[in-house]
Amino acid sequence: MSILRALVLLLAVISAPAHAWWEYGHTTTAQIAMAKVRPETRARVAALLHHSRDLDTPTCPLRTIEQASVWADCIKGLKDRFNYAFSWHYQNVDICKPFDLTAACKDGNCVSAQVTRNAKLLSDKALNPRERLMALAFLTHFVGDLHMPLHAGDRNDRGGNDLKAAYGVFAGSRLNIHSVWDGYLAERAISTPPALITEARPDMAAGTVADWSRESWQVAHDAAYGVALGDPCAPVPGRAMLDETKIATLVPVVRLQIVRGGMRLAQLLDEALD
Repeated sequence: MSILRALVLLLAVISAPAHAWWEYGHTTTAQIAMAKVRPETRARVAALLHHSRDLDTPTCPLRTIEQASVWADCIKGLKDRFNYAFSWHYQNVDICKPFDLTAACKDGNCVSAQVTRNAKLLSDKALNPRERLMALAFLTHFVGDLHMPLHAGDRNDRGGNDLKAAYGVFAGSRLNIHSVWDGYLAERAISTPPALITEARPDMAAGTVADWSRESWQVAHDAAYGVALGDPCAPVPGRAMLDETKIATLVPVVRLQIVRGGMRLAQLLDEALD
């Protein structure tokens, strides 16, 4: 990565809102899914997207699957209208305790519960197109969120937002483990050849939403915190240091998570729109 390119990314980290996987990770997950769904599913997704005006969110367009993949983040800017959905993007499951979704998903206000809920709503042909399109957008985004490990597990640090980090030579005051995974690592992983679609395999779609939750939680333990800190549950240093060796170790982990998300989204869309 050139110094100029890295500087541009650093400025993005400082100025951009907190979007899981940022736009790049979400749109790539959606594109992998669209490449893998059945043709009839692709046509039904396109038909729902024709109803984008029904949602009345002109500042957050919803005309393509790529726009659908980031719509749930965009509508945060609409504040009171959609603030009920803020907690749906994550589940803070303690990586230093046995895996347990119960507390993190109280009353269904967590990302895994909303993946299941919106898949069910999307599949309900009795609902009007507006409601099904909203379910499509939420589902597309939340499957991406679930596969961002720091939305599936943390150390009581707001998904790594409270753990300051250095990424290579950069250590900005607002740079933390969460923003590193959201931006720097996602960008590096997606842009590293070959294209991610070449790594997609049907067996990646196996399992349940609970299985995927546990898997992402384990990645948070082993990779997001484990690689950064050595001991994922050790006392937190002033700043987690990610040098080039650690970054190279994490790139294939991030690639795998994004591909898994794409294959699993494809399966959920095929099932819901069958």
